[in-house]
Amino acid sequence: MAGRLNGKVAIVTGGARGLGFGIARRFADEGARVVIADIAEATAAEAAASIGAGHFVCDVTERVSVQTLVDRVVAQHGRLDIMVANAGIAGGAPFLELTDERWDSVIAVNLRGVFLCNQIAGRQFVQQGDGGAIVNTASILSARANPTTAAYSASKAGVVSLTHSAAAALGPFGVRVNAIGPGYIETQMTEGIRGDAAMAQSVRDATVLGRFGVPTDIGDAAVFLASDEAAYITGHVLYVDGGWLLHRNPSGEQMQRATTAALS
Repeated sequence: MAGRLNGKVAIVTGGARGLGFGIARRFADEGARVVIADIAEATAAEAAASIGAGHFVCDVTERVSVQTLVDRVVAQHGRLDIMVANAGIAGGAPFLELTDERWDSVIAVNLRGVFLCNQIAGRQFVQQGDGGAIVNTASILSARANPTTAAYSASKAGVVSLTHSAAAALGPFGVRVNAIGPGYIETQMTEGIRGDAAMAQSVRDATVLGRFGVPTDIGDAAVFLASDEAAYITGHVLYVDGGWLLHRNPSGEQMQRATTAALS
C-alpha cells in the first residue's frame, strides 16, 4: 500500500531524536526516502538505521554545511522534495541574566539555521521546477510571553515570520512553506518537567486535552503539511499543542517554572 509520501526524498534536520526523529519515523512509515541530518553523528546513524533512513552530519548554522547536505542528498537520490527545518536548541534564562553568548547560540541554531535550510532547499526546488514542501519547527512560545524564554521565544517567533516570508517568495514557484508549533511534548527537553509531579500537573492543567503530546503527534502534522493533502496550504502555522494556547494566560508562576525547566 502506497504511503502519502511514497517515493518523496525528505531531509529532516535535528532528526536524530525527539521531535525530529518522530517526524523522520512517520515520513519513513509513509514511504518517503528519509535523510536524517544532525550534528551528532553516532546518534544520527543509530536513529537512521532503526527506520531504514540515510544520515548526514550537518551544522545548520553553517551555510557550507547545509549546502553540502542538500547537494549530497540530490546527488544520491536525484532530487529533493521535502525539507524539514527542525534542528533547534533550548535556552531558558531570566531576562536580566541572559548572556550574549546564550542569545547568539539560540538565534544561530533556531533562526539562522531555519533560514539557511529554507533558502538552500528553496533554491533547489526552484531549480528542479516542480514544486516542493518546507516544514519549519516553531513553538507555542512564539505566541506567548515568558520572562525566562526571551531568546528561545524570539527565535521561534522569527521562524513564524520567516515561514510567512519564505512562503510568499517561493509560492510562485509552486513551493509550499509551513510551520508546526509544538506544545509540551514527551521528549528529552521536557524530562525535567515530567519528572516533577507538580510541574507536570501544571502543564496538564493548562492543556485542554489534559496531557503531554508525543512525537508522533508532531510527525503526523508534518506528514500532512508535506503531503499533497496540503497542496493548497502555505504560509500557515499549525499549532499542535493540545489546546494550550486556548488559555488566556497559561504562564502563571508554576507554568513559568515548568517552561524554564524545559529550556534550561
